[in-house]
Amino acid sequence: MTLPNAKPAPGGLPDGTGMVIAVVSTRWNADIVERLRIGAVRAVEECGATVLEASAPGAFELPFAARVLARSGHVHGIVVVGAVIRGETTHYELVSEGCASGAMQVQLETGVPVGLGVVTVENHDQALARSSDDHNVGRDGALAAIEMAAMAQRT
Repeated sequence: MTLPNAKPAPGGLPDGTGMVIAVVSTRWNADIVERLRIGAVRAVEECGATVLEASAPGAFELPFAARVLARSGHVHGIVVVGAVIRGETTHYELVSEGCASGAMQVQLETGVPVGLGVVTVENHDQALARSSDDHNVGRDGALAAIEMAAMAQRT
């Protein structure tokens, strides 16, 4: 079974007309996150949706912020944006796993899609590469959230 208009045409963007998409970015690793945030906001605007922006202290807090927004009833989709860069301790694993599984839990519990625009990388250079104009994980997360919100509206 194929759902009608559940995904964009090849090379096309999902239609976000009439949607409100929240972009929640962290304040940690601000130089990288700002690049990801810009990519996410641009993607939302290119799809014709309205952007609602919010912030959280770090990636570990992103799922809570997403849950608050999802339960508000004011958004059709959410993209969480952040950067977790490996250090010398297990903190990296705890934060990245908590962020990803928390975002997944929010979307499954609330029915509001959450796009994951969080880079989890070994070093700053990898973070720069994944937040560039050529490859921007924030943009990818926003497009995924809009596509899933469109699917939810059409089913």
